[in-house]
Amino acid sequence: MTSTTAQPLEHPVPHREPESARTEPAGQKRPFETLAVIRIVVAILAAAAVWFRVYEPVPSISVIGLAALIFVAWPIFSEAIQNLLARRMTMELSMTIAIVAAASIAEMFTALVVTLFVLIAEELEHMTVARGRLAIRQLVDFIPKEAHVRRNGGTVTLPLEQVQPGDIVLVSPGEKVPVDGVVAAGHSYVDQSRITGESMPAEKGLGAQVFAGSINQLGLLEIRVETVGRDTSYGRVIEAVEAAEQTRAPVQKLADRMAGYLVYASFAAAVITWLLTQNIRDTISVIIVAGACGIAAGTPLAILSGIGRAAKLGSIIKGGIHLETLGRVDTIVLDKTGTLTMGEPVVTLAQPTEGVEPAELIRLAASAELHSEHPLARAVVVEAERLGQTISEPASFTYTVARGITTEVEGRTVLVGNRKLLAEAGIAAPVRDSGHLGSDIVVAVDGRFIGEIIVADPMRAEARDAIAAMHGMGLRTLLLTGDTKAVADHVGRELGITEVVANMLPQDKLLRVETLVSERRIVAMVGDGVNDAPALTAASLGIAMGSGTDIAQDSADIVLIGNDLFKLVETLRIARKTRAIIWQNFAGTIIVDIIGIGLASMGYLNPLFAAFIHVGSEIGFILNAARLLALDGSHSFEGSKGAPLPARGAV
Repeated sequence: MTSTTAQPLEHPVPHREPESARTEPAGQKRPFETLAVIRIVVAILAAAAVWFRVYEPVPSISVIGLAALIFVAWPIFSEAIQNLLARRMTMELSMTIAIVAAASIAEMFTALVVTLFVLIAEELEHMTVARGRLAIRQLVDFIPKEAHVRRNGGTVTLPLEQVQPGDIVLVSPGEKVPVDGVVAAGHSYVDQSRITGESMPAEKGLGAQVFAGSINQLGLLEIRVETVGRDTSYGRVIEAVEAAEQTRAPVQKLADRMAGYLVYASFAAAVITWLLTQNIRDTISVIIVAGACGIAAGTPLAILSGIGRAAKLGSIIKGGIHLETLGRVDTIVLDKTGTLTMGEPVVTLAQPTEGVEPAELIRLAASAELHSEHPLARAVVVEAERLGQTISEPASFTYTVARGITTEVEGRTVLVGNRKLLAEAGIAAPVRDSGHLGSDIVVAVDGRFIGEIIVADPMRAEARDAIAAMHGMGLRTLLLTGDTKAVADHVGRELGITEVVANMLPQDKLLRVETLVSERRIVAMVGDGVNDAPALTAASLGIAMGSGTDIAQDSADIVLIGNDLFKLVETLRIARKTRAIIWQNFAGTIIVDIIGIGLASMGYLNPLFAAFIHVGSEIGFILNAARLLALDGSHSFEGSKGAPLPARGAV
């Protein structure tokens, strides 16, 4: 029954301030909590004194009861006066009138019990909201305050705010990673569940991305710093959840308006009851039983709970309005590269001619392309390194635009490129159906074709099941990609996507999303690149993959830190659950009020029982709103954890 506007944390975190800059002692009790408990105890003792008629020097009124009522009900009276001056109709005002009315007809016991119920309900609300905010404080306190940094040939321990991008930070086994960066040396397994929601430790080797807030489990890691403090992925989680707590979704504004309407309705019913019955007890019962606290308190709590649950999964929701919109989404528009696929080409197949080993084919091609910056060339080099092959330094290097490379490796002339390159050199390169969709690289040595290598961008292991889960939720899926129709159709068939459109420029994606929105579809656009930013902004809701560009993440309303499409499915379910809980509270409050007002106006409820119904229903609705806080971090379907990686031949 307190104000429905979300209150800031006791120690709000300034923008860009390092996490080490503030701390809150564990278990510290705030003064108002202690005073609230004292008021509850006084209300109980005073109610007992009134019931047993302890010390009543004035026959018509209980001195103990009146003094205690003024003390214990003062917070309710004070807030009611403030709301009245601000011309806001709230439940505090209606309960103040009910308490004063009960006291005025010598129902001091009823007035004290009503106040006691209200105080208990408010304290329960404080405790439940505090539990939701505890997750945020745990996030804030988790980052180390210091980092071990290589400086001037040695290692020094520095406050986190003195660490700069480019520094090398050392993290020993068991320590928390204080920064975002890449592994410069070392090999280990890292628990990054707080950032990505992954239950299993992630393997980290040279060049691997690591996140602040993860825990190193095995070997020593040297990490080259990329971002520190609020610029890290972990910092963005904290910042987004804190900012989201301060925003008010449309459904929350509706809850505030409905709460006001219900208060007016209770007063109108009380006036009618008085005019028809002239019974002051029935009139007071009508005022007491009607309550909108389940809506007023439960709605912001449900939104806070939903945002907190999503954050634990690794989904940053940038405001309550976005959580509400996500709960109404009926169309998911997906980019391909980096969203449905890994966003990085890899060798999926090596087909040598007779007498040539696949590893040798890869080794020679990698040696020829060692100094090439082309993504396909880099994929071949990475594959050779993965196979443990020794890559030779090419003696010469000639690049032909739109053809490929001619070079000398180990005294042999090696050609690596497309079939036009070999044709112009007079080398026959047979076309073979590999059954694999991707870019075809052909290789020739000393004028003889020795094989071909297929390079493709593999689909994410969880993509198929994630799309199936979306369809199970009744969502329409669309793939909009700039890739060729053959590749787009293949991906669409493999994943079971409803509609596929290929050869799309950024402006084409934008136009298609705008068309869907104009058709009154609630559209969520999922992408990761610069070319996705306009469509992300135009959609009802923009969702960016955590591995995407900064501009895509800035344009999006939700960011999936872990790059896992299952996180999107789970976040969709959380949003729908949150929305369902809010509307359950709406419907429940209205039903309880209608039945309660009807019974009270007909004389079937005394003020005490009316108070019990009012506060009991409020507690029920608050606990209903807090259900999301009780969920664990596990996924609700199989395959989201430890799903097998695609076969190397998969596209």
